[in-house]
Amino acid sequence: MKNLKRVLAVLVLVLLFTSCADVSTCVTETPEYGFWSGIWHGFSIGFSFIGSLFSDDIAIYAVDNTGGWYDLGFWFGLGGLSTIFKRL
Repeated sequence: MKNLKRVLAVLVLVLLFTSCADVSTCVTETPEYGFWSGIWHGFSIGFSFIGSLFSDDIAIYAVDNTGGWYDLGFWFGLGGLSTIFKRL
């Protein structure tokens, strides 16, 4: 029961933070994703994977990235996500 409360708390926080996103700042003509975008994409990979099953416009990895910095952030995001679930 204690683990269920923690999982629900994490899900509520994720939904809370993503519901406040300003979509107009995400849509640009030539997006270049850097370190911080890599962290976010690594952390939200579960939602991106589910979305990619239903839409061809959603990917789990940004193609227009800055290279090594994006990759490093992506791995940090994956590591942070796995650390959260490991401690639950």
